[in-house]
Order: sequence, then structure tokens, then C-alpha cells
Amino acid sequence: MALISWSDAFSTGITEQDEQHKNLIYLINRLNNSIEEGKDAEVLEAVLAQLVDYTIYHFGYEERLMKRHGYADTPAHKSEHEKFVETVYDFKRKLDSGSAVISIQIINFLRMWVTGHIMKTDKKMGLELSKVGVK
Repeated sequence: MALISWSDAFSTGITEQDEQHKNLIYLINRLNNSIEEGKDAEVLEAVLAQLVDYTIYHFGYEERLMKRHGYADTPAHKSEHEKFVETVYDFKRKLDSGSAVISIQIINFLRMWVTGHIMKTDKKMGLELSKVGVK
């Protein structure tokens, strides 16, 4: 069963952004399923690396979109992205050094952060950018 299920409540009104959010949710669910299935550390690390890479790609998309349309809350939104990336890289460093393992703790962090960010910060951005014709 999926840890996070996409619903229209997550929709920002920006088609490409919503599709990317669906991919992020898919990758978080894939990581969670891999843990539940007892996959070995190498598989978990590969899925986590894919999630990190895609998240950075997605944040870049959002930040270019905000800049292109002069979104007023760009600095605060970008700061949220930077803090998330810093937290995930810190976790990855601990994982690589052997002082941490991929666990439900990281899954819960990812679930809470991504859903919270979409519901608050990204939806606010979607509402503002829709006013200038972004769909």
C-alpha cells in the first residue's frame, strides 16, 4: 500500500509542477516499499539517490518558474528548498559513513516535508502564478 496517495488536494494548478510532485511521491513510496520488503542497503541507497537527484531537478524547475514570473515569495520558497537539500545531504553523509541506516525516520521526514511543502508553499505559489497565466 502506498505511503502517500496523490489526490487533487495536492494540485497546485500548474500541470508540470503537479506531474513532478506525482513523481516525487512515487519515489518516496518506492523507497518506503523497498524498506518494507527488506531490500538490502545497496538497493535502498540507489532509490534514495534517485529521489535526491529528482528532487534537485524539481526544485530547479520551481525556482526557474518563480524567477521567470517574478514571484514575490521566491527567497522564502528557495530557502525551504535549501534547508531540505541540506537535511537530506546530511542524512546521506551519515548513511555513507555508516553512522545511519535508511529507516522509517527518513521516510516520515520525507512524507511530512513533501506533503507539507506542497500543501502550503507550492499551492500558494500556484495560486499566485495562476494570476499571471501560468498553468
